[in-house]
Amino acid sequence: MTSPDSAASAAHVVDAALTTRRSIRAFLPTPVPRADIEAILEAASRAPSGTNTQPWKVYVLSGDALARLSRELLAAYDDPGRDALYHEEYPYYPQQWLSPFIDRRRKIGWDMYGLLGIDKGDKARMHEQHARNFRFFDAPVGLLFTIDRSLERGSWLDYGMFLQAIMTAARGRGLDTCPQAAFTQFHRLIAEHLGLPENEQFVCGMSLGFADESAPVNALRTEREPVERFARFLD
Repeated sequence: MTSPDSAASAAHVVDAALTTRRSIRAFLPTPVPRADIEAILEAASRAPSGTNTQPWKVYVLSGDALARLSRELLAAYDDPGRDALYHEEYPYYPQQWLSPFIDRRRKIGWDMYGLLGIDKGDKARMHEQHARNFRFFDAPVGLLFTIDRSLERGSWLDYGMFLQAIMTAARGRGLDTCPQAAFTQFHRLIAEHLGLPENEQFVCGMSLGFADESAPVNALRTEREPVERFARFLD
């Protein structure tokens, strides 16, 4: 039987991993041992999925493989005609932004730009900052996720739990992450680079490594709504 003290200690560890997770946008070049990556993925594989479908597939890139993809993505992003050449395969964000969602989106954007000293209307520096997505924010490891096209919306919900499990397991090992939807516009480029079969659809990417705590952008702390604002307790 688990004692109250050990249960409280376990809760503290889990809560710490969850509450200290943040999207890191500047990483150190410190390598991440493959054994740690495998341990993170093994722990995350315990994420729940309907009827144990386990809809996830992960491509782990580092070294030259990561650098090559980064160069291809940066070239595509800097192409003036990219919006005509590259389209998202699925809409990650809403087609019409409404309050309070648009307000939260704007706040995190201007909070981040404020830390970086980027003024409103400075499109060149905004473009440069967004391009850092395609450098995986200098992380030594890039994770790319795919799902089988035969699967439906429930499996995408399951996928979210798997991604959260990866980020939590990474925090438990002193590592940081940044989940990235920025890659979705370039899904065809990524599919070609990875040699994806037709039945695999690109979901998103994620940077993994050790946070550069000296980088101003990593001082960003996003706000969260209090429990009483999003939960109703019915007796």
